Amino acid sequence: MAGSTFPRMNEYQAVMLKLTRHMQEDEDALTDLLNERSRGGWEPAMMVHGTTRLTVVFCRRAAAPPNE
Repeated sequence: MAGSTFPRMNEYQAVMLKLTRHMQEDEDALTDLLNERSRGGWEPAMMVHGTTRLTVVFCRRAAAPPNE
């Protein structure tokens, strides 16, 4: 279809953070993870907490729309 424009797509990244059961270490690890991903343009979209790990799904806009 000539001249069609598609909306920009999203990219997703899932990260599993192993919990140590030491509150300060876990807080520091999560803070580092969030800061590191934020610098790359990623935003947390969802978090799931299990007994031994925290899964964080990050999202950001794709660099270019498809077919360009």
